[in-house]
Amino acid sequence: MSADALVEAARRLGDEVASLRFDAPVAHVYNPLDYAWAPHEAYLRRYGDGPRRVVFLGMNPGPFGMMQTGVPFGEVAAVRHWMGISAPVARPADEHPKRPIEGWACRRSEVSGRRLWGWAAARFGNAQTFFEQAFVLNWCPLIFLEASGRNLPPDRLPSAQAAALQAVCDAHLARALAALAPQWAIGVGGFAAKRLQAVIDGPARAAGAPRDPIRVAQILHPSPASPAANRGWEPAVDAALAALGVFE
Repeated sequence: MSADALVEAARRLGDEVASLRFDAPVAHVYNPLDYAWAPHEAYLRRYGDGPRRVVFLGMNPGPFGMMQTGVPFGEVAAVRHWMGISAPVARPADEHPKRPIEGWACRRSEVSGRRLWGWAAARFGNAQTFFEQAFVLNWCPLIFLEASGRNLPPDRLPSAQAAALQAVCDAHLARALAALAPQWAIGVGGFAAKRLQAVIDGPARAAGAPRDPIRVAQILHPSPASPAANRGWEPAVDAALAALGVFE
């Protein structure tokens, strides 16, 4: 059962990233695979029993999404009402005062998650129909915060720290792809697409990536920091996926 394989892989990833150490400019590290494991496991078990036609990959959690709910791009309303997941969320041991974990009580909207899951709901209707064809993962489960509380993306970590993180996250991605056996792997943004291509082409295949060819592509990231996404993310994604023939 691929859901069991995903759960096992996620447990291993959570343990491995917990053993990594990060220095300045990182001041706080949040690991939702620890304090929000219950909803993350529920997501994997309910919707991750592959194979899947397409896997979408994000980079790492957002402060009002997976950081709060444990689900990739985890906009609270989408996870609770559309996916039907509301398992308990605890709190990290070393919490930044400007970035508290409120779990399901979080009132801030994760714009990227609202756009992605809103698109899925509009195009596929209910969650079960979407997840019969697709699954959504993040490459890295950790959130890195500077002393000010500002997010530090994984691609801006110091090189030595980034290399250690990349090795762990790439190996997990290979295991997840082996479990889901997709025809398509779609990076949500350029960073995720590069990690997909590297894992599918590179030495991480030894960790268990499937042998059948996986086609890699990229879609626009739904971040509100992207002017292109703000001009119409959903039609842009529809056009890109239609041109590729992903859901034909």
